[in-house]
Amino acid sequence: MPKRSMKEDDLLEDFTHREITLDGVAKIVHVTGSGPAVIVMAEMPGISPHVARFARWVRDAGFTVYMPSLFGRDGAVASAEDGAQIFQRACVSAEFRALAANRSSPVTQWLRALARLAHEECGGPGVGAIGMCFTGNFALSMMLEPSVLAPVLSQPSLPLNDPAGIEIAPDEVKTVRERLEREDLTVLAYRFEGDKFCMAQRFAAYAEALGDRFAGRVLPDDAANTDLPPFFARHVPGAHSVVTAHLIDEAGQPTTVARDEILSFFTRRLAT
Repeated sequence: MPKRSMKEDDLLEDFTHREITLDGVAKIVHVTGSGPAVIVMAEMPGISPHVARFARWVRDAGFTVYMPSLFGRDGAVASAEDGAQIFQRACVSAEFRALAANRSSPVTQWLRALARLAHEECGGPGVGAIGMCFTGNFALSMMLEPSVLAPVLSQPSLPLNDPAGIEIAPDEVKTVRERLEREDLTVLAYRFEGDKFCMAQRFAAYAEALGDRFAGRVLPDDAANTDLPPFFARHVPGAHSVVTAHLIDEAGQPTTVARDEILSFFTRRLAT
C-alpha cells in the first residue's frame, strides 16, 4: 500500500461510497476490497486518515472492508475544535449510550444488519468486526448477529463515566458468552497500559463477563506514537489508539505487532 500523509485529508478515492438503508435508516458506507467482509468502525472524531489506513491494511490482507460513517466528516483531519464538537454531538445522540453501563448503543442494531448484508454480499464463513474507542465495544454487541465470527475491541471507551462498566446489557452479554463457548470463538481486545479512557478495570470486567473467551492485550505506553493529529494532541492525554493515531508504522513495534495479530485473527476465522 502506498504511503499517505496522515496530516492531510484522505479523499477515500479507492473506496466505493454507498448509501445503505437498513431498518429504515440510511448511512454512507465506504467499501473496498474483495473476500470475506470486515466491518471497520471509526473512533472519535470520525473516519480519519489513520482509520482509513487501517481499513486499507485490512483490505490488503484479503478482505472486503465495510466502513460506515457514524460521526464526523469522512476522511478529514479534524481540528481540535471540530473534533470536540463532533464528540459532544455524539454524546447526546440517541444512537449512542456514552454514559450508560449495562446497555447497548441503539446503533449496534443497524450495525448487526450491516453485518448480515455484508455476509450476503461477500459470502465466506462469516464477518469480522473491529470497533475503536467510542465504537470499541460495538463488535461485542454485534456478536448477537450469527454471521459475526471475529470481534475485535480496540480501546473500548464507553461508558465514559464508569471505568469498570461495559456497554452491553447483561442478558446480551450472557447470550454472547454462551455463543462464544458453543462455537469456540474468541474476543480480541487491546489497550495501552495507562489509557485514561479504557482502564484496567474495564478489561477486568470483560474478563469476568466472558471468561477465557476474552483475550485482552495490554501495550506499554512508551510504544505509542507521539506525532499526533490536532484532536488527539489536545484532547487525548497519553497513549490510547492502538491501531490508528498512536500506531508506529515500523516493523517490530508493539502496535504493528498488534495490527498484524488482528489481521491474522481475521484470516484464521474468516478465510475459506
